[in-house]
Amino acid sequence: MIRSDIIPRNPDGSIKISWVTTIAFLVFHIGALVALFHFSWKAVFWTAVMYWISVGWGIGLGYHRLHTHRSYKAPKWLDYFLAVCGTMTLEGGPIFWVATHRVHHQLSDKEGDPHSPRDGAWWAHILWMLLGDPKHNDTALLSKYAPDLCRDKFYVWLSKYHWVPLAVFGTLVGVFAGIDMLLWTVFLRVTLGLHATWMVNSASHMWGPKRFNTRDDSRNNWFVALITMGEGWHNNHHAHPASARHGLAWYEFDPTWLQIRLLEKLGVVTNVRVAKIDTVIEPAAKAA
Repeated sequence: MIRSDIIPRNPDGSIKISWVTTIAFLVFHIGALVALFHFSWKAVFWTAVMYWISVGWGIGLGYHRLHTHRSYKAPKWLDYFLAVCGTMTLEGGPIFWVATHRVHHQLSDKEGDPHSPRDGAWWAHILWMLLGDPKHNDTALLSKYAPDLCRDKFYVWLSKYHWVPLAVFGTLVGVFAGIDMLLWTVFLRVTLGLHATWMVNSASHMWGPKRFNTRDDSRNNWFVALITMGEGWHNNHHAHPASARHGLAWYEFDPTWLQIRLLEKLGVVTNVRVAKIDTVIEPAAKAA
């Protein structure tokens, strides 16, 4: 069930729908279904590569652990590159994404949380984006929560034109690789990536063990962690939001952390922050 009092409405009482977002998501979901009728192993391979680049690099390495929480320091070229990868997910520009996620941490599962399952599972998963006014270009509001990004002209431009990288990529794929590859590497890949990321907001606040006694409903969900390169160790993350490592036990597979660790070893990134906890962590079922 969805809390009726949080549903945005027009002056006449009708539900306020963000038609641009709704139509875009509908088109991509239709394209994803059509892609299933144009199967090829080549398309599967390149879809997996682009999924890793967009969700793994763009969201995990970039939007989340770097741009939102600054859990490590990267050179400007890598900082910008990861932000562009993030736009390839159709999840908005870096300023919007970062501001929304910082609000989520500040008000997690409380009044004002943009996507809490306490307001309804489907609200947390997708409806919070389809209803109401889009905030992508609300600079005054977003600058309150992402002032660091708003001071950077590149991020301001990329946030305003966040759809451009994906549109350019899709056009090039369609022209040089064909419609089948376009359906897979753009429409299907984006749709899968959207639902994977949305499950961090919904499933990871509903199902799974809770190792740390946080003041919200965050859970460690192994399945969400698997499809998001480690983002599903959500209770760990809410307990230690500044930590670049989310999988805090040996059995919590966190590919994004492994990439950060590799980049640190190579001298590409610095100032990597990791939660200081006991070396041995008991499974939640055995924890006190």
